[in-house]
Amino acid sequence: MLKIENLHVAYGGIQALRGISLEVPDGKIVTLIGANGAGKSTTLRTITGLVKAASGSIRWNDEELLGKPVDRIISAGIAMSPEGRRVFPDMTVLENLKIGAYLRRNKAEIETDIQWVYQLFPRLKERSWQLSGTLSGGEQQMLAVGRALMSRPKLMMLDEPSLGLAPLVVQDIFSIIREINHQGVTVLLIEQNANMALKIADLAYVLETGNITLSGTGAELLANEKVKEAYLGKNN
Repeated sequence: MLKIENLHVAYGGIQALRGISLEVPDGKIVTLIGANGAGKSTTLRTITGLVKAASGSIRWNDEELLGKPVDRIISAGIAMSPEGRRVFPDMTVLENLKIGAYLRRNKAEIETDIQWVYQLFPRLKERSWQLSGTLSGGEQQMLAVGRALMSRPKLMMLDEPSLGLAPLVVQDIFSIIREINHQGVTVLLIEQNANMALKIADLAYVLETGNITLSGTGAELLANEKVKEAYLGKNN
């Protein structure tokens, strides 16, 4: 389980996170919804060690993560698919996937997991030798998720996986998120498409200007009038 307690993060004079606390139980899909600038991406980046916290605690299976280097956090079983995909455009699909396994040494297991990613994303197999910069946005998002999976994470964090994608592609991405979870990977999802995120989430939190203002099951937040008005539209 990932457990965050009283986490404070500041950029210069700006308080990005104001003492948030949340839990991501093993085997669940947990989503964090909120407007731009609410602190969602900061939360993920602090978990992975890319951003330093001012105070608080982030514990992963009872091990404190704050202060640990990024490679130690990845080795502990946490991976992130970043906002904007950030694939390496001048490298092939296969090369991008192998970079996701850079901390691993067993070549046979890495090859097995490449085939696992290809099963999840058949289009990546078809384009394995294609330069990643020539892929469509949806294919690049699939590659970003596949690359993160190559570290064999126990916790997969996804930052805005549907951003800028066509509705049909978004459906595909969310189906894959469900499948990844069914195969035993815990998921922490940040997503502006609150409707889709809440439909697949076991637990959900609403983050507003660095504070968690609501929490509950995905179904509870889908039915919440405040959430409907702010994030789903009154007719949903």
